[in-house]
Amino acid sequence: MKNNTKKNTNSGAFGLYFQSLGAYISKYYLYLILFFVGLLLVSALNFVKISTVQTIADFSLSDYEINQISDRTIIAKKDLPPDELDPVSIEKGEKIIKKGFPITEEGYAKLKKMSASPLYIDYRAFANAELFLLLLAIMWYLLYCFVPFNRKIYVREPLLQMIFFVVMYVIVSFCGKLAVFSDSFSICIIIPASLFVMLVTILYGNVAAVLLSFVLSLGVLISSDCQVQTFVYTLATSLTSAAIVRKIDRRLDLVFASITLSIFNCVYMVIIHVIFNETFTELPKLLGGVAANGFLSGILTLGLLTPLEIMLNTASVFRLMELSDLNHPLMRKMLVQASGTYQHSLMVAQLSENACREIKANALLARVGAYYHDIGKIEQSEYFVENQKGENKHDDLNPSLSRSIIKSHVRKGVEKAHQLHLPQAVIDIIAEHHGNSVIAYFYNEAKERDESLSPEEFSYAGNPPTTRESAVVMLADTIEAACRTLKSPSVPRLEAFITQLINGKIEHKQLDNCDLTFRDVSKIKEAFVQILAGYYHSRIEYPDQAEENKEKTEKPEKEKSERAEAAEKALRKAEKAERAAKEDSTEKA
Repeated sequence: MKNNTKKNTNSGAFGLYFQSLGAYISKYYLYLILFFVGLLLVSALNFVKISTVQTIADFSLSDYEINQISDRTIIAKKDLPPDELDPVSIEKGEKIIKKGFPITEEGYAKLKKMSASPLYIDYRAFANAELFLLLLAIMWYLLYCFVPFNRKIYVREPLLQMIFFVVMYVIVSFCGKLAVFSDSFSICIIIPASLFVMLVTILYGNVAAVLLSFVLSLGVLISSDCQVQTFVYTLATSLTSAAIVRKIDRRLDLVFASITLSIFNCVYMVIIHVIFNETFTELPKLLGGVAANGFLSGILTLGLLTPLEIMLNTASVFRLMELSDLNHPLMRKMLVQASGTYQHSLMVAQLSENACREIKANALLARVGAYYHDIGKIEQSEYFVENQKGENKHDDLNPSLSRSIIKSHVRKGVEKAHQLHLPQAVIDIIAEHHGNSVIAYFYNEAKERDESLSPEEFSYAGNPPTTRESAVVMLADTIEAACRTLKSPSVPRLEAFITQLINGKIEHKQLDNCDLTFRDVSKIKEAFVQILAGYYHSRIEYPDQAEENKEKTEKPEKEKSERAEAAEKALRKAEKAERAAKEDSTEKA
């Protein structure tokens, strides 16, 4: 019975494991297809490389020369009959060259024929490279799916990085032959790793860039026939590129970044020469090459960045900085046509940015998303309460019609965002800032007329937030609008009210699809209270300050009561003295 129970438990565990594995693969199946296609493409390139390189028994033809003393014996494993182009014939088992003997012209001709024949392709080298590539593809896929990027990943991102990897592999595989023409040539001079990593850092962030740095470096190791020096240099310059451009916020800063990278490249090349005991004869030319590589990487990044931003619709730091300018035509239009919405958006942006800084989210993305989250209200601004002065237009409308007008601002905002080619991350914030929550006011009003109505009929058509930034904007939007209704909003009332609103979003499952933790929610609440307390001219009292304020309040009251008591005693004393004086005068009379 005990063994059967254990067996059932194990089978259940395996069932759960395969279920979770199936769910995982179904969730990331596009990534799996992408990496599989990339593996096939690189495998084909690798086969072309192996089949075109002249190798015999794992050794390159370039290792042999006529009259050179051979350091090994090579025996033919296949018959090669003569043909019109090459009359040389080779028989199976024939000794082509012998160890310790000079290589004859006939022997070299046979080596050359063997190296050109498909029968002598180095399939073992191909198999080794394929195993390395398969391992790299699996590792890359798993890392891309498990690494906490703290943002939504679109398929175009790994697609771009896969293209970068293939280009890198082709360059290193086929341009390495140029070393035959010059002793001063090194693959390090032409490797575009810095360019690719700079672009990914700016477009997708530092985490993705570091991941790409390791993947590109391992790809260089495979395609360069395991040249450790090249691998170390590629990894060093890639990580340095990511670190240099990580916090720049102006496009022209890329010029200074390229100069800095050139200096680091030279330093790395010198260090590698020292560590691996390389000769310093050709070092000056190599230093010039890697310095030029670093500088051109920055300049090419500057030139390629804008087209990639447009093609990939990416929320890069540069693009977000441009969109955060309040002189943007759409923001100016909002100021003129929907001034209440404009002021509301500015406040939501301030709340969102401050909260995202506290939870280590993308504060700039949250600020831009908050600026544009209500752009769908511009055309019908008079139907939204923040823009109304006096009369409410919904008083004369059916609740169902009012619901349609209110709901439509999300759809119109998304449409306008697509027309303006806003980044997809910003569009997602616009689409998700109400989630699928209920328009409570008009639902309750309609419910009084028709009890059969369901909440879904008065719910927004969007999805709950899928990113932390989108969730923060949703909370900031709700809280900023609701806090306007508070009368005399003290800090305790703000804290209680904000907690109530956030708990309401949690209860209605509006935060289930994002990566916010309870600790994040607590920090967000504190950030909101801090901003709103300052906005409403309140100040958070700490316990010591509260006690001190209490003492300051109680002391004047105590002094006031003591003075009143003393005055009352003096008055009674005066009245007593006056009565005594009257009695004396009466007796004398």
